[in-house]
Amino acid sequence: MAYTQSSTQNLELKTQTFPEVPLIQVENLQKTYGQLVAVRNVSFEVFAGEIFGLIGPDGAGKTTTFHILGGVMEASSGAIDVLGKKPRNARLNIGYLTQQFSLYLDLSIDENLRYTAGLRQVSEADFQQRRAKYLALMGLETIGDRLAGQLSGGMKQKLALCCALIPQPQILLLDEPTTGVDPVSRREFWDVLAALASEGMTIVVATPYLDEAERCNRIALMYEGEIHEVGTLTQLRDNLGLQRLEVRTKDITATETALMPLINSTGIVDVQTFGDRLDVMVANPQQAETLVKTTLTQQKISLDSIQTTEATLENVFVARLRQQGSDPPFIPLPKSGAKHQVLDSSNIAIGANNLRKTFGDFHAVKGVNLDIHYGEIYGLLGANGAGKTTTIKILCGLLPPTSGDISLAGKTQDLRSGDLRRRIGYMSQKFTLYDDLTVLENLEFYCGVYAVPTRSRRQKIDWVLETCGLVGQEKMLTGRLPGGWKQRVAFGASVMHEPEILFLDEPTSGVDPLARRQFWRLINDFARQGTAILVTTHYLEEAEQCNRMGFMVAGEVVMQGSPSEIKAAQPGQLIELRVDRNQQASDLLKEHLDGWRVAIFGDRLHVVLDHPDIDIPTVQTILSNANIHLRSFRPVPFSLEDAFISVVQRTEQGTAHAAN
Repeated sequence: MAYTQSSTQNLELKTQTFPEVPLIQVENLQKTYGQLVAVRNVSFEVFAGEIFGLIGPDGAGKTTTFHILGGVMEASSGAIDVLGKKPRNARLNIGYLTQQFSLYLDLSIDENLRYTAGLRQVSEADFQQRRAKYLALMGLETIGDRLAGQLSGGMKQKLALCCALIPQPQILLLDEPTTGVDPVSRREFWDVLAALASEGMTIVVATPYLDEAERCNRIALMYEGEIHEVGTLTQLRDNLGLQRLEVRTKDITATETALMPLINSTGIVDVQTFGDRLDVMVANPQQAETLVKTTLTQQKISLDSIQTTEATLENVFVARLRQQGSDPPFIPLPKSGAKHQVLDSSNIAIGANNLRKTFGDFHAVKGVNLDIHYGEIYGLLGANGAGKTTTIKILCGLLPPTSGDISLAGKTQDLRSGDLRRRIGYMSQKFTLYDDLTVLENLEFYCGVYAVPTRSRRQKIDWVLETCGLVGQEKMLTGRLPGGWKQRVAFGASVMHEPEILFLDEPTSGVDPLARRQFWRLINDFARQGTAILVTTHYLEEAEQCNRMGFMVAGEVVMQGSPSEIKAAQPGQLIELRVDRNQQASDLLKEHLDGWRVAIFGDRLHVVLDHPDIDIPTVQTILSNANIHLRSFRPVPFSLEDAFISVVQRTEQGTAHAAN
């Protein structure tokens, strides 16, 4: 959405200076379920025109808090005031996008919107005006007759947001609205939220993606049912009192092993793995940098680069959780002791040659070629609807290909045999455990399906329970688990039989950052044991841990290579800008540049320029004419997310030009 100079100035007032009286006041909120205290003495305020982030790990109490704010659940105790009323009396002025998908899939976009308008008694004139406005804002205005069930995940979330907006609420509650949504759609979604906030709407949002949470005006860190800190990103950084060293080496695992013993005794507070780098949290960067260099030299580990920079929200979040002792343990899968075939990394475990799949006239997969070796982690990345899940289902034998050749574990025939299937692990994008069975019953069922030896079953099940933090809760119905915990159980169920080949379709969707790292420690451990792994993910920082990857667009793999190769292949130069008004600068530059070239990253802007020497003075002039001060700029390496969005958007633009 574009802004004139005057509207940009108004946006600045709305996003930075909030009224004295909050629209939401919560004091000493408590919610108990029998003996379980889900929310304990929670207090916070939210002001008009503010984007307020409620951030916490799985089971922190966020969804319970949202239910109470939305008026669908009563608090056990405490004072909750929404728009000067009790939440249940303010519901007509609240839009609520729940964590569970709430659209009617057999209705069209327009029918879903009209149904919502009828429930909320929106007049026909208001409905038509708002429908046009919000569908245009979401980019859905030309497909109003399409069934909701035919939309991609990102489009479904945009439609759900449209439905929440049709009554034009004063307050918008969004519980993990971008879980499972690809990076392109996620970036677009947050641009929409910024536009809504600029019009004065008040937004409370929960998200497991902490890079996008940095776009909130203020953030509350919540865990174990309590809010422990509230503030702006800058305030949370300052309260942490730490800076970070970005350490890059060619052997991240060895570097982490060398630096972990230094925690606490040497001024190094924490060591966090982020894809192709380590973030080392320190109080004194100069002393810590010297110590890191000395330690790596002694261990004969080559250092590529080391750089001091500010802590990210994810650094703050992880450091706080670790200080609380919430870091989940890394426990390798206990081996059954049975003799296994030696897996040669030179052999291809998963092969696809000119793989195609059509559904009627729709070409879902178009000539895909893959060769994934034992011990390799291969990431298949793409926007929602790109064909990733269809490709995995074909390779698993769940869907027959229209044409093309497949090889699995050296076999090209009888790919649906029971013997071969027991050598494969599969965790689907949709949660596939049985909600009406207990956690223990689900794990026992999968032990049987995968023919885990009887003598090993108890040990494997205990491993899953301990890894998931569910010891003592194994008799809980699986349907009662938060989404992130369900993902952990599903992962455990898919690997208990020690597969040679592992397919993971968005395994960390909706999982908090600490649990995500636990996932990847396990994934890397399996790869070191020789397992071939094909994984999809929308969290591109974790995708850096893949050995190789392919970017999939509209059914085709348009680029393959290692993360470093893909980033190095990007045209132009990525420039990091620091300005005094981030959102306004982003909106303004998108009027002059392709949208994919401009992105907000925390308190910075990333802009892709083809000819920086020529283009930077032009950018300075554009910003200066809008009274936006450019504080600094510098070239920075492409992140994998920058590369992904650039490749996807350039490919789609090229396809559109070719069609015209």
